Amino acid sequence: MVRSIQLLDTVAVIKDIPELGLAAGEVGAVVEVLSKDAFEVEFSDTSGQCYGLHALRADQLMLLHMRGSALRLRPEAA
Repeated sequence: MVRSIQLLDTVAVIKDIPELGLAAGEVGAVVEVLSKDAFEVEFSDTSGQCYGLHALRADQLMLLHMRGSALRLRPEAA
C-alpha cells in the first residue's frame, strides 16, 4: 500500500524544476498541504537556513520517510 504525502513528511524532487532553481534529488519538508495533490515544501541548507519555499505537485515529489515505520521492530525480530 502506497501512502500519500502528508504534513511534515520528508520528500525529494524527482526531476529538475529549473524555473524554481530546484534540481532532482533536493530534499525538503512538507510544511502545508494545499490540496490532496499539492504541497508547500520548504528546502533548507545544512545549517537550517531556508533557501526555498515552493508549492509543488505530488507528481514532482517522492516520499522519503514513513514516520518511523522503519524504526519499529517486526514481530519476528522481537
